[in-house]
Amino acid sequence: MAFRLSTGFRTAILNSGGTNSVKDLLNNGWLDIYTGAQPVSADYVETGTKLVRISSTSGAGTADGVKFGTAATGVLPLTTPTWQGQVLVTGVAGWFRLYGSSGTGGLAGTSGTAIRIDGAVGVAGADLNLTHTSLDAGAVLTINSFNITEPAE
Repeated sequence: MAFRLSTGFRTAILNSGGTNSVKDLLNNGWLDIYTGAQPVSADYVETGTKLVRISSTSGAGTADGVKFGTAATGVLPLTTPTWQGQVLVTGVAGWFRLYGSSGTGGLAGTSGTAIRIDGAVGVAGADLNLTHTSLDAGAVLTINSFNITEPAE
């Protein structure tokens, strides 16, 4: 499995001039989980049914986006508060889209400028591993582990 980076995300990293780290671009963004297979590009419109939106306080806080910790040895981990979301509809998780902090709501759909990362969801060996992929409406889904790793080569 491998993350798929949007054109907007790749462009932002290259144009950052040292002021926007990956953490800066993604902190306070959102992670949505969908059914089905992920699009072939993170620039493309979302496919499948959105099952859940993950944030740091399950939608209850004013600064509610996901939070990342301090990178070490090439790995950027999630941090507290816990990443959670209430499942909207029952379905099987297939992929996720992590939206950057720069206006997630307005940058859904096809976009060459939106900052986002797509990845596969599974129970093992996926970009985002859950204890199970069958999600039930009304349940609270907690993400206990999520890392972005920068390869050495």
